[in-house]
Amino acid sequence: MAPRVLVSDELSETAVQIFRDRGVEVDFQPKLGKDKEKLAEIIGNYDGLAIRSATKATEKLIAAATNLKVIGRAGIGVDNVDIPAASRRGIIVMNTPFGNSITTAEHAIALMFAVARQIPAADASTQAGKWEKSKFMGVEITGKTLGVIGAGNIGSIVCARAIGLKMHVLAYDPFLSKERAEEMGVTKVELDELLARADFITLHVPMTDKTRGILNKEAIAKTKPGVRIINCARGGLVDEAALAEAIKSGHVAGAGFDVFEVEPATESPLFGLPNVVCTPHLGASTTEAQENVALQVAEQMSDYLIKGAVSNAINMPSISAEEAPILKPFIRLADVLGSFAGQVTESPIKEIEILYDGQTATMNTKALTSALLAGLIRNQVSDVNMVSAPIMIKEKGIVLSEVKRDKTGVYDGYIKLTVVTERQTRSVAGTVFSDGKPRFIQIKGINMDADVGQNMIYISNTDVPGMIGFMGTTLGEGRVNIANFQLGREKEGGDAIALLYVDGAVDQAVLDKLTANPAIKQAKPLVFNVD
Repeated sequence: MAPRVLVSDELSETAVQIFRDRGVEVDFQPKLGKDKEKLAEIIGNYDGLAIRSATKATEKLIAAATNLKVIGRAGIGVDNVDIPAASRRGIIVMNTPFGNSITTAEHAIALMFAVARQIPAADASTQAGKWEKSKFMGVEITGKTLGVIGAGNIGSIVCARAIGLKMHVLAYDPFLSKERAEEMGVTKVELDELLARADFITLHVPMTDKTRGILNKEAIAKTKPGVRIINCARGGLVDEAALAEAIKSGHVAGAGFDVFEVEPATESPLFGLPNVVCTPHLGASTTEAQENVALQVAEQMSDYLIKGAVSNAINMPSISAEEAPILKPFIRLADVLGSFAGQVTESPIKEIEILYDGQTATMNTKALTSALLAGLIRNQVSDVNMVSAPIMIKEKGIVLSEVKRDKTGVYDGYIKLTVVTERQTRSVAGTVFSDGKPRFIQIKGINMDADVGQNMIYISNTDVPGMIGFMGTTLGEGRVNIANFQLGREKEGGDAIALLYVDGAVDQAVLDKLTANPAIKQAKPLVFNVD
């Protein structure tokens, strides 16, 4: 059955057609996003939800989305999506961060010019029949210092445009390396230095707990007298009331705002102030940008639903369409290793270590780790997946570490999982052979080579004579057919393990007979998803 996508906001017909061309059944209801009750009533019928800003993917809506696998936001902002709620439900949230980067950057530059030359006020005055030439004295852009807060996708474009205008550019961004700053031709500074030196300040950071109010009353007080402030990023980054007071006092010479703390903004402390230019969140409002983000979100969602490729996800490692088929058998392997450890571990897990050896170390290990963690806790939480598993592990306070190393053994690459509990440390390793199927190659440090079947029995015992016969006889009497049987031991008379691939589920009575043997420490039924 083809996956189904609901488009609840305005997307172009070309974007809708992309879904159809890729084999996705699409239900185009562009006005539905405003009807919360109707949307919640039908959302459970869809695998994907494509939106712009009108649809609010709240926790309540996500709870009703029982089959939803992906939410695609045509645009960069995902403020209208409850990402934690989506992640807990295992729903991937995608955006299109590059589709409107140029458009938003150009709008910031346009506002900077408008504020520098008081263009809106001068236009209104002139069209009113006045000729107040001396009233609108502006300042030049050339030679001025621009402070860019956030030098990511949009901020870096603003930097390039400003350098083209012969401005000196300062950039504050904790994630900007010195080498990247030199490559961009900007000076990397701390926030206080930027505030003290910049003639113009423009913000291009997402809204987070750390960035909220980044230009508050105290920060604005540190700015250079006569500064002009531009915000085309997110409302709430700047304290509007504090900025209004600074404009009234003359400390700030002007401001250009496209975003506001409350939107739609029908009122703001900035409205009506001299040399304040306000626009109604037009940063992405160009024909080119609206079409680009719509096409991109349709392509991304289709690639995920049809091919398993993940791109521009907020809460999931990216998996390109090219690497998806290569990565798929190793994702299955990671899931199996996690599932094995989850099923045989009975006490709370304190630490998890994942070793990627050889070719696996060069793969998309974020995706592999997500799959492994999902397998690990599926025994406790049945509806966990690659999106929700890392969050659950973090919430449980489990320490997670990854190690990558070059090839060290006979296998081109393998994955080894070690879990530490309050009572013991347990490890399991596996690889993928040329047939694309996962194999167990080591359990508890004991080497072996075992297929993975849907139903298996794991037996841990002391190496004593007669164990193979005892296991075979007991299972035979219990009408359990053995498809494959792998053994391994630490040393003669030491710890030994058996991994049996059987044709069906095993009754508890049979397991009880196995564990009645004093040499058997554990006999555990295992179930794996081998599809």
